[in-house]
Amino acid sequence: MKRYPLPDPGTQPPLLYPAYTCSVRRAPRKPLIQLPHTLSELTGPLYGHNPIGETDHDLTRQHPGEPLGERIVVAGRVLDEDGRPIPHTLIELWQANAAGRYFHHVDDHRAPLDPNFTGAGRAITDERGQYRFLTIKPGAYPWRNHANAWRPAHLHFSLFGPCFITRLITQMYFPNDPLMPFDPISQSIPDERARGRLVSQFDLNLTEPEWALGYRFDFVLRGRDATPFEGRP
Repeated sequence: MKRYPLPDPGTQPPLLYPAYTCSVRRAPRKPLIQLPHTLSELTGPLYGHNPIGETDHDLTRQHPGEPLGERIVVAGRVLDEDGRPIPHTLIELWQANAAGRYFHHVDDHRAPLDPNFTGAGRAITDERGQYRFLTIKPGAYPWRNHANAWRPAHLHFSLFGPCFITRLITQMYFPNDPLMPFDPISQSIPDERARGRLVSQFDLNLTEPEWALGYRFDFVLRGRDATPFEGRP
């Protein structure tokens, strides 16, 4: 069995980071117990029962009307530690709307909901490991972690390998966001270079004239340039 090296210290967020108050409740208090994986865990389930729909990757066409806000293209590749593409990877995206509110019953932020924007999408990488989403740039929002706490604009991503135990979750931020230095979630990654790998890059080649700005964001699953992922030990 191939063994992959552990990430370099400081390049992944710790399970316990007191400045992020939710981690105090969520982080394990006792040593983790490694359970052996059975064949069913290693081989399935895969993507569930719902196939990828025509508008799953285009969050602006999932409802009868046009969503409010700035349209953006987010695209990139999923790569291994040697820069090789990883095809057939399911990528899920979820986000707040342009006003910084999630389409979820527990979000009571006093910002408007958009009836034409649900904020969730899916895509599968092609043979070159490429993916593409068309969506709305999310707004910042208050989150009550500490006094005057605001989360930077961000997208949540989930990546699935061949089974559920290979799921990885991360966040993508936008360039030059002034809230980043004050955000304990992103700042929980001590290594500044690793933290920068969570920030997308504006890409004029991805931009669609008179329609949507383009941002490039690659996922690197292992190695020195690995993307920081939540919950990774």
